[in-house]
Amino acid sequence: MLNDPCSHPTFMTIYDQLLRFPLFQGMSHADLTEVVGHTKFGFSKLAAGKRAVREGDVCNHLIFLTNGTLQSETHSDDRSCRVVEHLSAPYLIQPYHIFGLTQRFTSSFKTETACNFITIDKQEVLLLMETQLVFRLNLANIMATDTQRLRHHAWRSTPKSLRERIVRLFFSRCLYPAGQKTFFVLMQHIADELNDSRLDISRALNQMQQENLLTLYRGRIEIPSLERLLM
Repeated sequence: MLNDPCSHPTFMTIYDQLLRFPLFQGMSHADLTEVVGHTKFGFSKLAAGKRAVREGDVCNHLIFLTNGTLQSETHSDDRSCRVVEHLSAPYLIQPYHIFGLTQRFTSSFKTETACNFITIDKQEVLLLMETQLVFRLNLANIMATDTQRLRHHAWRSTPKSLRERIVRLFFSRCLYPAGQKTFFVLMQHIADELNDSRLDISRALNQMQQENLLTLYRGRIEIPSLERLLM
């Protein structure tokens, strides 16, 4: 039908893009049509090398990466360790910080390639939570799952070797548990974190380098595929 909003190419583009994100999965066609028709979305495109989010920015909207690749940068509190990750669309940037005690982004994000974003203001998020049950449940499930994972960390089995402790340290510092990572950190800092000697840390990391799991540089560790460390 010519007057059917679902036949409009812009509608179909937004419709299809939203269904790629867990927040909108499970919605009926009618509900998603209502969301697209009544929600104020923001649309933006950034060229490669542009800052999308800076650490400390107020998180007053949801940011959906719909196309392209981002580079995230996360610092330890004492700034002695920095982790750079590569994140591809579809990706929702730190949705956990739109509510709660600290409503600010804790990492910085810049574009590696040209990127497209959809944003939803916090007031629109609150309206969606009020009017769309599936959206409300999906958001609650995302936040509850993250909380459960964090609470479970303290009860995991103790690593049986220094290598396992190093791998767990790497995973604990990442936003996404897979893909290419770069750690800007000194071996002495890792030794202090794990209460071990720098020499033992060096031996373990060099063994992993010999197995082509990572590459060591002065003050930098390149990991091409984080998930391979578990194999």
